[in-house]
Amino acid sequence: MATVDSTDDFKFTGLGGCNEVGRSCHIIEYKNKVIMLDAGVHPGLSGLNSLPFYDEYDLSKVDLLLVSHFHLDHAASLPYVMQHTNFRGRVFMTHATKAIYRWLLTDFVRVTSLSSNTSNDPNSGGTSANLYTDEDLMKSFDRIETVDFHSTMELDGIRFTAYHAGHVLGACLYLIEIGGLKALFTGDYSREENRHLPVAEVPSVKPDILITESTFGTATHEPRMEKENRMTRIIHSTLSKGGRVLMPVFALGTAQELLLILEEYWSQNKDLQNIDVYFASSLARKCLAVYQTYTNIMNDKIRSMASSSSYDRKNPFTFKYIKTLKSLDRFQDFGPSVVIASPGMLQSGFSRQLLEKWAPDPKNTVLMTGYSVEGTMAKDLLIEPPTIPSVNNPEMTITRRLSIEEISFAAHVDFQQNAEFIGEVNAPRIILVHGDSIPMGRLKSALLSKYANRKGTDQEVKVFNPRNGDELKIAIKGLKVAKVLGALAEEQIGAEEEEEEKDEDMKDTTEEKENGNKTEDSENHEDDKQEDDDFEVFKSKQVLSGVIVSKDFDLNIVQLQDLHEYSQLATSIVKSKIDLIINAHISLIEWHLQQMFGYINVANDDEDEWECVIMDIISILIDRSKSKGSSNYVTVEWVNDNLMADSLADSVVAILYSIDSSPASVKISSSSHSHDHEKPVKKEEDSNGNTEITIEKSGHMNTDINDRKYRISTLLKAQFGDALKGNDMTNAQIAFGKNEATINYNSLTVTCNSKVLKDRIENIIKRACGLAAPLSQFEKSV
Repeated sequence: MATVDSTDDFKFTGLGGCNEVGRSCHIIEYKNKVIMLDAGVHPGLSGLNSLPFYDEYDLSKVDLLLVSHFHLDHAASLPYVMQHTNFRGRVFMTHATKAIYRWLLTDFVRVTSLSSNTSNDPNSGGTSANLYTDEDLMKSFDRIETVDFHSTMELDGIRFTAYHAGHVLGACLYLIEIGGLKALFTGDYSREENRHLPVAEVPSVKPDILITESTFGTATHEPRMEKENRMTRIIHSTLSKGGRVLMPVFALGTAQELLLILEEYWSQNKDLQNIDVYFASSLARKCLAVYQTYTNIMNDKIRSMASSSSYDRKNPFTFKYIKTLKSLDRFQDFGPSVVIASPGMLQSGFSRQLLEKWAPDPKNTVLMTGYSVEGTMAKDLLIEPPTIPSVNNPEMTITRRLSIEEISFAAHVDFQQNAEFIGEVNAPRIILVHGDSIPMGRLKSALLSKYANRKGTDQEVKVFNPRNGDELKIAIKGLKVAKVLGALAEEQIGAEEEEEEKDEDMKDTTEEKENGNKTEDSENHEDDKQEDDDFEVFKSKQVLSGVIVSKDFDLNIVQLQDLHEYSQLATSIVKSKIDLIINAHISLIEWHLQQMFGYINVANDDEDEWECVIMDIISILIDRSKSKGSSNYVTVEWVNDNLMADSLADSVVAILYSIDSSPASVKISSSSHSHDHEKPVKKEEDSNGNTEITIEKSGHMNTDINDRKYRISTLLKAQFGDALKGNDMTNAQIAFGKNEATINYNSLTVTCNSKVLKDRIENIIKRACGLAAPLSQFEKSV
């Protein structure tokens, strides 16, 4: 069941990573729910300048912070947010991301501490490069919660599910649902399967809004195998000349992919096996330990190798030809070698030290394998400057003679991969993030051109590329969908099955007519078609009656008795009670009630009390111990659950009050004369000298069993017409299409091979019993 919802605004605010690469942080708002996506730093800046623009938004409003992966430009400002702002929300990331996050940010704190003590960076804004301490990091770490891939979490009306994003170990896309709106955030993602990671998944649910990276704009990647072959040729050539190869990388991510490639290449080339390959990072061993642990979320090839039951099984990240370096103090730099060193932007650390040391030698090569952010040494180096500044003394320059090669192994989508993914996701609203303004603008133009034929239609695709600090509003029109639960759902399913059964029978009847009457004109066929169409309309207009329960944007329709089971709500029953003194004998009271309602259920009639129930709604109790002479203390009770109960109670009270003055009461109480249509009256005195009146039943209130059978059969005849056969007041048959039912009037049981038809007949008999004699034993048997 659904009703049209009013228009709501979806709000997107970019605090970082909009028309730039770095310090990714986005805020989405819908129906007063606020979610932050990522909390990174800008690798080309330092200190407070590297942060997203947190001062431009009240972080106390954020309900939830979702981190897509562990890279610094997406996660490094998280401890700052959690410990040094008014943010009070909950934080989620995948298990692998959390495992790596701790070590990666510990190294980040150490490196920024060193850089703040050894440089006067003008980009720091005059502040220390330290954004937080190790203590801040550990406190934030304890508050981070984890989410499994493909598991859906629900928090205060916000649902989110993590899907594989490729890119790096543990990276995920988040499908977020708020009040029926679905938004997909890709973070950084890859659609090309490499040696250890699966490709980014496309959720089966179509989102209303897609927030996607645009790192490479409209550029196209070189095929993976061609990149690998070109890289190994450059490395082999450099080593053959006695040179050294420096490969700047992030400690985790592309580094592990490169290690797998080089391990395989060294195993296939014996002339290289006496040349060392180093993984130089203070986190090298810890990084590899994490990768050795989380092989279960990698691609099929790695999982197969890791779970193999063969004798020679080994972990793919246990290397034979690659050594780890925790400190360059232990590095004996003699002869050719290959060093994969962090950080990837060459701003400081091992990679920067080796660059400055090897830069003057033309035999050496720097192989850039990742995306280079504006304002970093990695980006500056791509233009092959003749000199580079010293990291420890910016006023001193170092001659650069080494070769510079660029082969991008950055696990981001190119234009073709991004466009295909966007097409598969098929979201009508696209927000581009994580890309420099020029590539992002080109991607926007290309997408608008691709979907130009949809402009002005219901399938129109709109593309946005907001800047940092901009608030983007998107009007959302949708439907409120309510789920039918409990007994009400069972009734609905039964009704639908019954209608389907009728529809099938109608089709069978139509086919028989067509087969038997080939010569009927087209007008009759049109009439048959119209009947089918009318039936479909009837089927689509089923009316539900129940209680709507709203919780966290979910709407459920249930019957009142199911309310507690499907919600935290409790129900209460309100009873009304009226005490009366009626100056009439019990027999006379009973007679008047029978005259009005045809049948009353006398539940109790002993020396202490008399009680009857009318239509299973009104209870009448007379306490004989309080009665004196003809005065009876009468209590009328009913449950105030509908207007019918109140109206019926009013009728009962009115009848009771009118008994004393009723002419019928006078006639019955008098023994002067009697007519055939009146009830015989019998007077007796009890032991106390009181007169007891006994009224015998007359034809006016016939509740004879045959009379009830007749009334039930009459109602069945009205419902089924000529389909009711053999109606002999003992048994009856109903033939409906291919199905037949037999009714036993004595036991009021129905035998039928169709559950739908059987249920329908039983419901009719139940209603008929209520009309013929409310609350009779026959009704209870049904």
